[in-house]
Amino acid sequence: MAKAQEDGALYDDINITPMLDLAYVLLVIFIIMTTASVQGIKVNLPKASNAPSLAKPTTKAITITQDGSLYLDAYPVASLQELESRLLQIKAVTPEFPIVVKGDSSVQYQKVMEVLDMLGRVELTQIGLVTQRLVR
Repeated sequence: MAKAQEDGALYDDINITPMLDLAYVLLVIFIIMTTASVQGIKVNLPKASNAPSLAKPTTKAITITQDGSLYLDAYPVASLQELESRLLQIKAVTPEFPIVVKGDSSVQYQKVMEVLDMLGRVELTQIGLVTQRLVR
């Protein structure tokens, strides 16, 4: 039912600004109360040292040169079996560590596949292949 104004004209619109202000205030209160309850129980956390962790695994690099020679990091390896035994020794100390394989672009694909198969036998899964960015 429309109400009459003082001059006798009818109006039928409602001012909703105060209702929206109340809704926004309730929303802000709800957000503040929810985030305050999620924070949890306060505990006195231990302090960590700034020294680097000794248990951090370092990345090992296997390099296959143009003539098919193998290197583990910068040290030459005589055969694939010797490389496998060295990796097993490292794995005994550190069960999971990342490995990158760097193969010369002219080396036979079979040699790279033999190294990747050996890594699968040793059950090392963090493997990356190193490539060179193409410059145009």
